[in-house]
Parts: sequence; C-alpha cells; structure tokens
Amino acid sequence: MKIAFLGLGKMGSPMACRLLAAGHELVVWNRTRGRAEALAAQGATIADTAADAARQADVTMTSLFDDRANEEVLLGRAGQGSGGVLDALTPGALHVSLSTISVALSERLTAEHARRGLDFVAAPVFGRPNIAEAGKLWIVAAGADEAVARARPLLEPLSRGITVIGTEPRQAHALKLGGNFLISAMIHALGEAFVYAEGQGIAPTAFLETVNSALFQSPFYAAYGDVMLNPPPEPGATIELGAKDLRLLREAAAARQMRLSLADDLAEIFSQAQESGLGGEDWAVGQYRMAVRRGILHN
Repeated sequence: MKIAFLGLGKMGSPMACRLLAAGHELVVWNRTRGRAEALAAQGATIADTAADAARQADVTMTSLFDDRANEEVLLGRAGQGSGGVLDALTPGALHVSLSTISVALSERLTAEHARRGLDFVAAPVFGRPNIAEAGKLWIVAAGADEAVARARPLLEPLSRGITVIGTEPRQAHALKLGGNFLISAMIHALGEAFVYAEGQGIAPTAFLETVNSALFQSPFYAAYGDVMLNPPPEPGATIELGAKDLRLLREAAAARQMRLSLADDLAEIFSQAQESGLGGEDWAVGQYRMAVRRGILHN
C-alpha cells in the first residue's frame, strides 16, 4: 500500500522505517528535510509539502509533535493561504493519527474529517523510540469500525499489541493522556523512593530490584528505573513533552468538570523543572533530578 507518512521525529522515523520494512511504499514529508532524506535512502519518496504527500498516497499517517503542528499541517496555516492536508484528500480517504494531541483538538479533527467525508482513526502509541525501532509499541485505536479495520494492517508492523478503545477518536487520545499521566506519577514516586533509599544508605538499584520483585514484577518499573539511574545519551522523551501532555490531561479533565490533585502537583514540579533548565532533559531523568533538587532528605 502507498502511505503518506508525515512527521519524522524521534518516533515518526522508526515507525516509517518499520512500514518500509513491511513492504509498504512510502511518500514522506517532514519540516526538516534532512530527516526525510534519511528515509529516502531506504526507498521512500520525498514530497515537497505535506499536502503533496497526501495526494500521492492511499492512506495518510501523521506523527506530529503537538496541537499546533497538527493544526498547521492538517488544517492549513491561518491567514497564509496555504491549504491543509485534509483539503488535499478525496472523500473516503483514510487518515491515521499517531500523535498525542488534546482531546479538544481530537474532537475538532473528528468534525473536520466528517465534514469532508474522510475516515479518521486516532492511534496514539505507547513506547519510547527504541521500542518503536523494534516494532513493539502498544497502540490505542479509536474510530468507526470499518476505518479501524482498514488501519489495522498498517498498525500491526509497528506494534506488539493494539487496543481498540471505542468508535470516537477522542477516546484514544484521552486514554493516551491518562497513560502518560500514570508514567509521570510512577517516575515521580520512583524518584522520591530512590532519594529516600539513598538517605537510608540503600543503593537505589538494590531498592528497585527488591521492591519490584516483591511487589510489582513490572518490566516497566525496571526499564524506567534503569533510565533514571543510567541516563541515556539522547533523551527518549523530554520534560517539555511530559509537561505538554500533563497540561492536555488537566484541560481534558477540566472540560468534564473534574480536578486531578496529583496531576496539579506534578504540573508544578514540571514547571519548576523547566524553570531550572531541565526542560530538554529526558522525561524520567529530569523528574528524578527534580526529586533530588526538591531536597528530600538532602536539606
């Protein structure tokens, strides 16, 4: 199948590579052309614009950074006379969004797709870049049954599992934000527990191995604990990204007249981290450093 893949960042590039390896034909576009050229060396075709890429393909898949990027690429740049990708698609075309975006934008995009007669599947992913490279992401999908069925063969080369959460795309984006909230909460709890352990003369590695064996038996705790204690040379996801997703979670909760007290507390910690110059740090590493800087048993 010929796929337009838009957005070749830390997550988009390895996902596009997986689709090429699965035998699909790719037309790619990225704001920074250099990332697209790396895919061209593997057989992808580079399009000059996102809309041009979409016109050449059977299905369009997007992995764009945030709400603003999604709005500009999909709906066009307001006041600049440039059309968006959705206007380049013909009725019946399928768009699969792999991005993590706000619930409000997901609702707006659902309406914009319906107005144009387009199929829209939300399919945000759980996993870091190395997991994307291995094709072991977990994907949460939502959309009309027929649209999800069309998208599934394209999602399978990227994932170790797919959860279809409902028929409304907003549901998948809401779940992804909730999952990322749990990641932030877990990292913060681990960070404070490590600081506590160090204050008691216990090596954080021994603490993690013991508690995880006794209580959780979770490869997730083990993996993130290892990232925190052995920072990777390049961040998988940054504090800035975590702060963005937490803000979107709180906005979605507020829209349903809900307040999440732990999310509010974590938002303040993320704000302090950014003010302290940790915004570009790895999400897990930055939160751990904030736990130390906040002075728990280190006053």
